[in-house]
Amino acid sequence: MKKSLVIMLMVFLVSISVQAQDKPVVIPVDSIIFETITHDYGTVVQGGDGTCTFKFTNKGKTPIVLNDVKASCGCTVPEWTRTPVAPKEKGSIKVTYNTNNVGTFTKSITVNSNAINNPVVLTIKGIVTAKPKE
Repeated sequence: MKKSLVIMLMVFLVSISVQAQDKPVVIPVDSIIFETITHDYGTVVQGGDGTCTFKFTNKGKTPIVLNDVKASCGCTVPEWTRTPVAPKEKGSIKVTYNTNNVGTFTKSITVNSNAINNPVVLTIKGIVTAKPKE
């Protein structure tokens, strides 16, 4: 009697697991898509232009709101679209790095929003060389 109950329970559990595997897995589409998530400045002369812009598109069905955009340090300042970005519309994040600091740099900018793929981490990198002496 116990054996038949155990066998029936096992058959039931196997049939449930097989049935669960037949259902397709639905993966939501990311709703904020950046053209690029990394910007390489290459080599910049000290005091040169440290500005770049990350452009994104709202691929979702509802407006995207960028709640907060934070840089990993004070030498990087982000400015971003403050108004909601409607579906299929574009927005941007302007990032300015302080190129008075000589040397190699890699900094991150964390973008927090109401998108499905929240948060998104953007990266800037490059080398700042000293100004030539006159």
